[in-house]
Order: sequence, then C-alpha cells, then structure tokens
Amino acid sequence: MSTIRAEKLVKRYGDHTVLDGIDLEVESGEVVCVIGPSGSGKSTLLRCLNLLELPTSGRVFIGEDEITAPRAPVNALRQRLGMVFQSFNLFPHKTALDNVTIAPVHVRGMSRAEARERGMELLRRVGLEDKAGEHPARLSGGQQQRVAIARALAMEPQAMLFDEVTSALDPETVSEVLDVMRRLAEQGMTMIVVTHEIGFAREVCDRLVFMDGGSIVEQGRPAEMIARPCEERTQRFLSKVL
Repeated sequence: MSTIRAEKLVKRYGDHTVLDGIDLEVESGEVVCVIGPSGSGKSTLLRCLNLLELPTSGRVFIGEDEITAPRAPVNALRQRLGMVFQSFNLFPHKTALDNVTIAPVHVRGMSRAEARERGMELLRRVGLEDKAGEHPARLSGGQQQRVAIARALAMEPQAMLFDEVTSALDPETVSEVLDVMRRLAEQGMTMIVVTHEIGFAREVCDRLVFMDGGSIVEQGRPAEMIARPCEERTQRFLSKVL
C-alpha cells in the first residue's frame, strides 16, 4: 500500500514551471532518495507533498486520503508526514527536550508528563539524551539537526520527508545525522530524502529518483542506476558528483 502518491503534480510561479507533471508513488516502508541539480524542483516537490506549497494542479494522496481535495483536513493529514529542513528551525529560547515536546502537547493534546517521557525516548534514539536540557545555541549543527529529527518523530508520522538536511552541516557532523537516518530506514520508516549524499543513497535507499527541469528523468535501483544510468542527462549529472 502506498503511503504517499502524487499524480500529475504541477507547480508554477508565474511563467516559470518548477514541477511539470510529476507522478510519484512511495510504498509503505520504502526509502526513496531524490537527486538532481539545483533548481530541478526537488525541494518544491517535498513542500507540495504536505501542502507547504500549494500545487498549481495535480493531486496528492497520503494513504487513501487526498490532501489536495477541496475540503480536505489539511492540518490533520499534514501531521502524518514529518519534515526535516536544511535549516534546523528550532526555538532558540527552548531546550532540546522542549523543542521535541511542544507539538505533541499543543497540537495533539498529549500530557506534559507523557510528552516528556516520549521526548526523552526520542532524544535517546538520536543519541542526544545527555543534551535534553541544552538550548540550541549550545549544540553543534549536527546535534541541532538530530533534535529536529526527534521533533518530527514526536508526532508519530507515517512517513518522513528530508530536504537536504546535511547540506548546511560541517563535514565532520554529516555522518552523525546520516547514521540516524540510516537507523530509521532499518526500522522500516517510509522516507523521501532529497540529498546530495550519493553514497548514502546507494547504501540506504530502495529507489533512486533523478530530477531535472521539474521532471523525473530516471528512476531505479540505486546501485544499478549509479553504475549504469540509462539517460544521458543522468550520466552527465552523476559524472560531476561522483
């Protein structure tokens, strides 16, 4: 059963077409990595999937429910998708634990005690139990990004969307974030990952999608596609990043 499905997804800004009729289906438990040059529409695709950007046309389904339907309960459906951005977007005046617990308490109505217990469990999952009382300014970029992952997981999403989450990090902290994502994949989390980390894509994802010009140019099994891409545009891109 698919967790996320996009049909004929189009996004335009004036005369500029960012997404040009995207069809994409992600099955439950599948990890899909999306690669491509800057400006190819990768991040816009993620933002359209949870309606942070309103598509110009097309349909998006989360499970069997269409989030793009006219009277869809968008906020409720959006909660099924956790999203982690390139920028951490943590509340600077709140501790790591507070950042993780604020949405379950205020959005889902969870008790503070239950939220704190769950929050500590999630901080343990991302290796930051000992940083629960620290404010973001006292954390490294990699640690802040791991808090952001824990915060997204706190809403118990059906799938996770990762938008180039390592691109703003120092090289030495990239691996700690990728390790958390690798463990999530091993635990069966459905994931769509926009990334420039080709090694991670080869190792972890079930399907690799190459985008250019707002379209999906090619997709397939990562090892095969990286070693022997079928499309000339994919070949040119991979030759520059490998």
